[in-house]
Amino acid sequence: MIKMHNSSLSRTPQNVEIVPRNRQFNIEEVLATNWHSGDAFKTAFFDAMSILFPLGEQFFIDSVKEFREQIEDPELQRRVRGFMAQESIHRREHQRYNEALCRARGVPLEKMEAVVERRQDFARNHLPPVQQLSATVALEHLTAILADATFRNPDGLDGAHPEMKALWHWHALEETEHKSVAFDVFVATGGSHWRRRVSMALVTIEFTHHVIRNMRILLRDYEGSRMKLWIGGLKFLFGEKGALRGLMRPYLDFYKKDFHPWDHDNRELVSSVMSEFGGGAVNPV
Repeated sequence: MIKMHNSSLSRTPQNVEIVPRNRQFNIEEVLATNWHSGDAFKTAFFDAMSILFPLGEQFFIDSVKEFREQIEDPELQRRVRGFMAQESIHRREHQRYNEALCRARGVPLEKMEAVVERRQDFARNHLPPVQQLSATVALEHLTAILADATFRNPDGLDGAHPEMKALWHWHALEETEHKSVAFDVFVATGGSHWRRRVSMALVTIEFTHHVIRNMRILLRDYEGSRMKLWIGGLKFLFGEKGALRGLMRPYLDFYKKDFHPWDHDNRELVSSVMSEFGGGAVNPV
């Protein structure tokens, strides 16, 4: 059995609670529109990420679950249960999201998921469990810093339909709460610094490729100038008030030997939306 104690190996704050919020969102009709500011690029960017989530979140659950019985530390076990519960609900809601989106847009969901499914099948059949967990750790860091950007750069969702904005805030809040769980399991199982660094480099390329590919499919019927669409979109993402501005430093921090996800302590920032969803999960000390 693996023994892990928060005081020695994990730097997760003791007052961080992982609260599964069983939310459902009324978004089916909204997804037939350019729900973010009437803008095709902004809408496609978020929709493209959603397409990845159900398969991704199931992979995350499976990779952590593989080591669940080996963990003796009760606090980590408790947080693993919360992580799995949150990710299961995320998977359900994004599956509903994606099915409604693809019906409305006339896009085959199976085709969009097929590439990811093949990559995951390869990983499950050919990579050791610790490598699959390492990929999860890297992807959880990507989702954590994207979640942080959602709150740190609120202009990114200004103009979005209220129900869609609520969905993305809910998801970002819970990604923040459980952002260190897979990492702490990886450390507890003896995962190495070099393995997680290599995993991050690889999954960054994969994730970016899949988002761009999904966006191109979702924007296939766009009738305006594609050059203007993408130039404007890059400004939206990385401009002066860009939705993703400020991500490079927290992204690169992951490659530090002594990194821990809660080195980026954003409890106070995230607590600003806590009242919207309930919980008290990440209130600062």
